[in-house]
Amino acid sequence: MPEETVDQPDEIDTVDPEPGPENTVVETGEDAVDTFDREYVEKLRQENGRYRQRAQRADTLAQRLHTELVRATGRLADPSDLPFDEAHLDDDVALGIAIDRLLTAKPHLASRRPVGDIGQGATGSTSETVDLAAMLRARA
Repeated sequence: MPEETVDQPDEIDTVDPEPGPENTVVETGEDAVDTFDREYVEKLRQENGRYRQRAQRADTLAQRLHTELVRATGRLADPSDLPFDEAHLDDDVALGIAIDRLLTAKPHLASRRPVGDIGQGATGSTSETVDLAAMLRARA
């Protein structure tokens, strides 16, 4: 059986910090160690924190959008029953297939909203007037 090989880049692209007084290179023997000023590191950490907060907000909004897309189909009693999948946000067919699979495995999660005439509520105009005396005579 031939062995499969995976092409991997020989070199990883990294972004070097801009040269300046905030970073210096201290060489000790064979190992080279980069050291940076405290202010520079704190600035990088704050920037990273902002990106993490932005990513968390985007994740939260994506989950809310997913829940509302499922709710819009009207096929599930509780739209949060379908686990979040990012592919459902862009592909309506994938969302429909996922709901079908969930309902096949767990039919009790289907929406139970009645549809059509169920014999309740206003049913249109009636031209007859109510005759209570006639109702009483019919019961006697």
